[in-house]
Amino acid sequence: MNRRRTLTALAATAVCVGLLAGCGEGSGDAAGTPAASGGAADGGKAFSPVSLKNAWGTTEVKKKPVKVATVSDGDTAIALALGLVPVITPDVEDGSPVAEYKQAAITKLGASKLKTYDDTDGTAYEAIAAEAPDVILGMNTWEMDKDYAKLSPIAPVVTFTDKAQADTLTWQDRLKTAAKALGMEDKAAEVIAANEKTTNDAAAAHPEFKGKTYTYTVVHPEQISFMSYEAQDPGVFEKLGFTKTDKAKNYGPDKNGVSLENLDQLDADVLLVTYPFGDRGVISPKELEGNKLFQSLNSVKNKHFAVVPSDNTLASAIAYPDPLSAPWVTQQLTPLLAKAVAGQ
Repeated sequence: MNRRRTLTALAATAVCVGLLAGCGEGSGDAAGTPAASGGAADGGKAFSPVSLKNAWGTTEVKKKPVKVATVSDGDTAIALALGLVPVITPDVEDGSPVAEYKQAAITKLGASKLKTYDDTDGTAYEAIAAEAPDVILGMNTWEMDKDYAKLSPIAPVVTFTDKAQADTLTWQDRLKTAAKALGMEDKAAEVIAANEKTTNDAAAAHPEFKGKTYTYTVVHPEQISFMSYEAQDPGVFEKLGFTKTDKAKNYGPDKNGVSLENLDQLDADVLLVTYPFGDRGVISPKELEGNKLFQSLNSVKNKHFAVVPSDNTLASAIAYPDPLSAPWVTQQLTPLLAKAVAGQ
């Protein structure tokens, strides 16, 4: 599954939609724009050939890439954050509006929309090949085990060094690896620094966040999930000053379900819940928030509880952070968190 698409597509359809294979393409004016060319490598530096080990072999990039294709929304975000308009991308929106931060980046780079392929049935190898890319970015996909053998004859595939990294790599590491293949490491460092500044500035503006415990909960179709478990990488909440609760140690990536009888496990100084599946979740928003045990939680009684919206892609952006969405997530979350801390 495309990393970003997991929540947004499932929320819309309540079924697990795969990556795609048909060759139906959306038309766009991205290819051929100055941004699509990739420009020079960092600051006009000469490009040096790059050899990158990956979980399926070795990727050799011998010449400076000009045309970049992507196989996931997260990879598209990497390209856009580096100032590149991909020659082709998967149609992850599938008719839905493009996220505002993504459209802003596309517009800034001189395109009105991206050229896409229909990804209903999986990665569209023929559509990608038709664009003759110099490099294919696959840093944010769970389908590379199936895709690599068919993508690598088309162009060098930039992906992770270990299959487990499909889940564990931070967006910063994904960006750095892609940037190395593109000869844009300095640009990647600029992007990371700018994102860190956004988060640091927000934290400095809200000292009341520091040391407050939080729980982040997602209502999935099969369970209520405790997502701020102990092993979870520190995300935007902790960068803003929050800390996990002592109950976080009871949960992990393979054990994060919370039963209705144990809703007290969710309590914290601030409780955040999101319903990306709406009434198709294991419990509806009305039922959960009307549950007597849930209402008895200190965070709920004292109004330190907030619902993270999913219809504007915020929930999925939190779940699958990337260099393009990270500052937008901070901007969206900060006022919501400030109200929850204040009990408003």
